[in-house]
Amino acid sequence: MIEIGSLVDDKYRVLREIGHGGMSTVYLAINEKANKTWAIKEVRKTGVMDFEQVTQGLIVETELLKKLNHPNLPSIIDVIENEDSLLIVMDYIEGKPLSKILEEYGAQPQELVIGWAKQLCDVLGYLHTRNPKIIYRDLKPANIMLKPNGGNGQNDITLIDFGAAREFKEKNLADTTCLGTIGYAAPEQFGGMGQTTERTDIFCLGRTLYQLVTGCDASELEYGKPITEIDPSLSSGLEKILQKCTQRDPQDRYQSCEELLYDFENYKTIDDAYRKKQKGKLAAFITMICCSVLFLAGGFVLRELAKRNASSQYDVLIDQAETEVDYGEKADIYTQCINIPQKAGDKRAYLALIQVYKENDQVFTKDEADNLVKVVKNNEEELKKDPAGYAEICFEIGKLYWYYYDDPNDLTKRTSSVKWFEDAIESGDESSIQIGMANVYSRIGKFYSDISISAIEANDRGKYKPYVNDLNELLDTVAVDENESDIVRLELLKLTADALVTYPTKFKTDGVEKKQLTDMCDKIEDISKTIDPTTDQTQELYDKVVSNLTNARNSIEIAFSTKQRGE
Repeated sequence: MIEIGSLVDDKYRVLREIGHGGMSTVYLAINEKANKTWAIKEVRKTGVMDFEQVTQGLIVETELLKKLNHPNLPSIIDVIENEDSLLIVMDYIEGKPLSKILEEYGAQPQELVIGWAKQLCDVLGYLHTRNPKIIYRDLKPANIMLKPNGGNGQNDITLIDFGAAREFKEKNLADTTCLGTIGYAAPEQFGGMGQTTERTDIFCLGRTLYQLVTGCDASELEYGKPITEIDPSLSSGLEKILQKCTQRDPQDRYQSCEELLYDFENYKTIDDAYRKKQKGKLAAFITMICCSVLFLAGGFVLRELAKRNASSQYDVLIDQAETEVDYGEKADIYTQCINIPQKAGDKRAYLALIQVYKENDQVFTKDEADNLVKVVKNNEEELKKDPAGYAEICFEIGKLYWYYYDDPNDLTKRTSSVKWFEDAIESGDESSIQIGMANVYSRIGKFYSDISISAIEANDRGKYKPYVNDLNELLDTVAVDENESDIVRLELLKLTADALVTYPTKFKTDGVEKKQLTDMCDKIEDISKTIDPTTDQTQELYDKVVSNLTNARNSIEIAFSTKQRGE
């Protein structure tokens, strides 16, 4: 047995034991010169009836892994044989096997499992395309390690334990019998029922994913039982994939991991609900084509068909984006919608993209701003054909800059938004509530951009009372609206409280009554009580509002208790 603290092969310092089995122990070691940790698996001769046979099997496994290089596979660095044991130096893989995850948490979220499935397809496909191809033959949750914080990365799982893996040999039935784990193994893995191939691994993968997404013990599952009978919320598209993976006859399964990966990447499109919806759209599209052929001719028909095709593609992408959970993918799909010829003037994708930018992390970054401005400017001519739609887009972009833009300077946010509010005013209906709000935002933005110079030049008198009225209007419309986001409401309360702290004397000079200002303080207090901060960002804003409100009341008292010149 290796002693803790000892030096193995003059390179690896043994730190501690991290696991053990019937005939082996695994230690954590460090190569002190390279400052890198490794795992050392020690297989001892003592207690092993046929050590030579075990050794031969381990050498086959390690030699197999030495030839491989894939981010989801461990690396074998060294094999050291001595009189008492065989030592295998390999990657130290942190994390837990998925079998342990199942024990602790039960069935895993569908999207997470599909993410793991794509990685497993990739690594199995890599094994199957070696020369000669390698058949893994023992895929199960216990042989899949989930790295710490795994679930969001591209390489967050590692396939371990290649004890059952073999290089494929044509018509070598003796090498492929009675291997694998009951519940996961394919029928051909149990003597006399055929040779194991890449389709064997696909069967094992299907059973493994079945257990991960349902939480059911694979050894107790019936072949072919639909996953939606266990959990009706699961996708029928995923159900069809798993059923095809686990067909008894290998000819009825997916024939390659590449083919399987494609279906995992597009599983939503084979979902029954999705297909039904698309069939309806296709039927409508075909009907429109027939009508066009019957009643239109020449170039007009072609133009109409192009429009219909663009609309169909647009609707499909919009549906796809609405069900997409990844922020980057969602934003990319909406941008694709905007770039579809003949759909550049449709406001839906622009407004949806604005909402995605707003909801992702409640911060509107410079990169997001650059992309949004680019797509709007590139398609401005088409957008302006629908003046009301263009006005709505401009208004929402103005609010995006005002409340969410990633700049520590509030003045930058407000001045950046003014141009968009002005474009909304120019295109929209003056009688609409939205355009009325755009006017208010625009005036407040201009107030902040002009007031410093006006104060220096002593010509700011008369500018503060309209500003108070505009703030009051926003309090009475936007801030009280509980359907509005907490960020918007709290930013508005903070803006008003800041103004009451900074300008009470100016307000007084412009003829604003003390009661109007104290009433505004009361409104801020009442509205803030209806908001329950749920994030660090909203809690920070909430605390600033509460703090500034106390300062605002004090500033108002001081301003109205001090006599100004001429009073």
